[in-house]
Amino acid sequence: MATSAPPPASPVLAEVVRSGFTEGLHRGSLVVLDADGRVELALGDPAAPVYPRSSNKPMQAAALLRAGLELAGERLALAAASHSGETFHLDLVRVMLAQYGLTEADLQTPPDLPLDPVEAEAYLAAGRVRERITMNCSGKHTAMLAACALNGWDPATYLHPAHPLQRLVHDEVEAATGETVASVGTDGCGAPLMAVGLVGLARAFRSYVLAEPGTPGRRVADAMRAHPEYVAGTRRPDTWLMREVPGVLSKMGAEAVQAVALPDGRALAFKIEDGATRALGPVLARGLELLGVTSPVVARIADAPLLGGAARVGEVRAAF
Repeated sequence: MATSAPPPASPVLAEVVRSGFTEGLHRGSLVVLDADGRVELALGDPAAPVYPRSSNKPMQAAALLRAGLELAGERLALAAASHSGETFHLDLVRVMLAQYGLTEADLQTPPDLPLDPVEAEAYLAAGRVRERITMNCSGKHTAMLAACALNGWDPATYLHPAHPLQRLVHDEVEAATGETVASVGTDGCGAPLMAVGLVGLARAFRSYVLAEPGTPGRRVADAMRAHPEYVAGTRRPDTWLMREVPGVLSKMGAEAVQAVALPDGRALAFKIEDGATRALGPVLARGLELLGVTSPVVARIADAPLLGGAARVGEVRAAF
């Protein structure tokens, strides 16, 4: 019987080098767009659908604004966040819950520890247990529940794909990416997750930074760039990049997805095939170099050391 040939392997985006020996490879796909939105560089198959994971949060936040929810500043940034679970994140989530007559019990996020390892260690040392509010998506879920309260939508089913709020998110994803959603799954936080290509993801970020002031996408981009510590945390690359490079919009997602747009419309998106987040920084830094970003923060993001005992004996580094 004739058999079809296996698909070609994705290109190596990062390599793991220990003591001068390459002990591992991370393959994936990446796209770079020029200022006019054309594909300038394509590695792998960036047109193939992927789940953007939390890189889709700017689009979810824009849908909340289209639902009539009035958010701005830190609150809007937190609605688009994968927050680290630092005290200032949790304090604002509690303020927002109270503002809309909600409690932590209304959140349908899975109980979790803070995303940031430093915060998680301090949390456990204090004798705390996993909570819904501590999960990194609690800001987004709070905003989703607030939109339900505003519109009279059922808060008990706000994570169902057929819910009016999630239909708005679906429409926003298709409008921003210029693509048809290829699949609808469930994200780690329980929210519906729409699969699109990396080209579409990069174009969505590009469209938000170039949108007219006051439009939902631009409002989300402006809030994230003005308050990056609420989007991620004090020890996170998204925060460093948006704080130190003027006008950059950046958001990572689980399973090693990343999207970035510069204020002139240049953009990139990539996914590491095996989901290894240790490759995120080196690949992101190399992508930023290809976009012409020369800030010292690029080297900081690229640094992914490997340890042998207590000494540095190697690194994860970009391979393109």
